[in-house]
Amino acid sequence: MLRFIRTRFVPVVSAVVIAGAALPASVRAETGPLQTGGFTVEHTLTLPGTPEAIYDAISGDISPWWDHTFSGDPARFYIEAKPGGGFMEIMKGGRGGVRHATVIYADRGKALRFEGPLGLSGYAIQMVHTYTFEAVGPDSTRLSLSVHAAGEIQDGWAEAVDRTWHHFLFDRFKPYVESGRAGGRDARR
Repeated sequence: MLRFIRTRFVPVVSAVVIAGAALPASVRAETGPLQTGGFTVEHTLTLPGTPEAIYDAISGDISPWWDHTFSGDPARFYIEAKPGGGFMEIMKGGRGGVRHATVIYADRGKALRFEGPLGLSGYAIQMVHTYTFEAVGPDSTRLSLSVHAAGEIQDGWAEAVDRTWHHFLFDRFKPYVESGRAGGRDARR
């Protein structure tokens, strides 16, 4: 079977290459350079609650504290904390949705890792985000986030990703947990 496909494929590819070379310049696509590189972002904060409670608050339904969306007003925003699970934005009215990332590692109360471009969807960039959870005394958790990005990198993206994650963690998530509203449970317990 492989031999059959192989012998039929070479003439087809040759015909496409020859036909493409014969196209007028006005029909050809434009090409250009792509600026590539990479960066890392790190944030750490201490929150009231056990590592399991903080893990539960930062996964599942994150609509109450996550405020950057593609749709402007999503019906639901959530992270399925299991390998292969989605970091999903579901649009209102059944219009569709966005998979911002895919969970690649989940260990409740210890670590949650997902890969995907988040708000940089549509660019040739890959980002791996890792939350780690460490008990600090009997009633607090040290939450650490690391972001590793590589691929198409435009000027200012590292700073923008850093500011955005600072906003999510310190301006949105921390007050959410401290208010006791996390997941309908008091994360401080």
